[in-house]
Amino acid sequence: MVGTLVRPHDPDHPLRTEPRGISRLWRRELNSYPDPARRYFYLGITVLATVVSYYELYVQGTVATKIIADYQITFFQFVMFAAIGNLLGAFASVAAGLADRWGRANLVVGGLVLTALLTAFALPYAPNGLTYLYLFAVLNIVEGVTLVATPALIRDFSPQLGRASAMGFWTLGPVLGSLVAAAVSTNTLDDHPDWRFQFHVAGIVGIVVAVIALLGIRELSPRLRDQLMVSVRDRQVIEARAAGIDPEQALKGSWRQMMKFDIIGSAFAIALFLLFYYIFVGFFVVYYGTVFGYSEARANGLANWYWVSNAITLVICGVLSDKLRVRKPFMLVGAIIAVVGSGIFASLATKPDTSYYTFAIALMIIAIGAGLVFCAWMAGFTETVEKYNPAASATGLAVWGGTLRTVVTIALIVFVLVLPATSTLADHGPRLQRVVAANSENIATAQALSPETLAGLQKDPPDLTAATSALDQIVKAGLAPNQDAAIQRLLKLGSNPIPANDQWYLKTYGADVQQAQKDNPGQWQNWWWACFVGQILFIPFIFIMSGRWSPKKAREDAEAHAAKVRDELAKLEARG
Repeated sequence: MVGTLVRPHDPDHPLRTEPRGISRLWRRELNSYPDPARRYFYLGITVLATVVSYYELYVQGTVATKIIADYQITFFQFVMFAAIGNLLGAFASVAAGLADRWGRANLVVGGLVLTALLTAFALPYAPNGLTYLYLFAVLNIVEGVTLVATPALIRDFSPQLGRASAMGFWTLGPVLGSLVAAAVSTNTLDDHPDWRFQFHVAGIVGIVVAVIALLGIRELSPRLRDQLMVSVRDRQVIEARAAGIDPEQALKGSWRQMMKFDIIGSAFAIALFLLFYYIFVGFFVVYYGTVFGYSEARANGLANWYWVSNAITLVICGVLSDKLRVRKPFMLVGAIIAVVGSGIFASLATKPDTSYYTFAIALMIIAIGAGLVFCAWMAGFTETVEKYNPAASATGLAVWGGTLRTVVTIALIVFVLVLPATSTLADHGPRLQRVVAANSENIATAQALSPETLAGLQKDPPDLTAATSALDQIVKAGLAPNQDAAIQRLLKLGSNPIPANDQWYLKTYGADVQQAQKDNPGQWQNWWWACFVGQILFIPFIFIMSGRWSPKKAREDAEAHAAKVRDELAKLEARG
């Protein structure tokens, strides 16, 4: 009987013993493959953990301009510390490759606890900008571990024939995290303008999810996860083989096995493709604030169009990819759609009269293309890794995570260097706006006067010729309908002059800000075109990944594998 092959389901079998009581909080290994309900439960917790982790990481982007202004951080410092954080995250991602030896679940739980505490209690109470930036770099380190551990868990609980659907839900993590951050800020910034409120909300949510993960998340034992599982039907064979697997032996040479062109090349290519996404999520508010004058709430509301479209596409793509059993066609079609959308989006950067909904449509096109690409790519990449060693899944994902973070680090450094206008506007624009708002009438009067006239008025006593000329210039500039009204404006300028500090700031930075306002759209446009090129460069690397182009061939492969499993089961049954 086949029942003799699945002895691990016997409660008295040595492979069946699982921790009980409080030890379940750190001993999380399952020695048998869970039934569908439990498997979906563990997958659900992993996806929830991913969503919250990215929510906590991305909440900064929704209030970036407020943080910069509050701590008086320069935009250059802000971006450079983001680059440093990504670099540290790259090292953390590589280190997380040890999840193949240490397991995944405890890394996820520990990461959730740390990010929740940092978000709720550390970042909002940073005493100065430098401390804040250091703490955010630490947050990036923890997220670098999560970037590897959570998809490794998803892979373990997802046979290849359901991998795209599972990875589609995992990739909802960054998307829903961004969507939640944007949605919360859109609906609360008006009532709670202090940026710290956003971090408190994210931190509280993080604490709740950390407790859920602490109590509920589990992972497969190394003997189970180290095997290739194509279909749920492989469960009996995998559990029968498990007792004979040496996890340490299976991991020998795992890093060397992952140093393959198709693994490293694919990781590099998807990093180039995601350049648009990473700048979008980190500096979307800055872009729309400095180029189009959008408020934080309005910019985050526009971003919601992208996140919702992307989330829906990820789910649909996962289902269709598993149904057709192919990944590459989805990547190719998605890349083409994203390239078209990015081209449209880049062309709009220098068109200030572009409507809100035109931007929304362009972002939706990019989001749909990106959803098709990334869902299929995650499934295809894990299958490419399994081709060399199923036991080294976390190691392969560590290669991806380290490569991704390194590319993003370099991109951030280049980004801040090629957009000096944004730095000028972010650093000096807000104060200049306050100065102008507080002295708008006097500034307009002063700007209507020629330098010679203004100098004559500043004499003691004022030059009467200059005063007469000033009245004419005010009327000609349209600031007053007649001489009497012009006299009133001139008297106000004399009795309530612009404060010396404001005059100095206007004189020192006014011209630079005006020039930056002219240069900023073109510089951003150049950057968006660079992201456009990165998406094009991704396309050739689709062809080096594992997997079929033809659904028919893929179906034949699955049928051949099923036949092998039946043969192996029959042989095991015959041997008892």
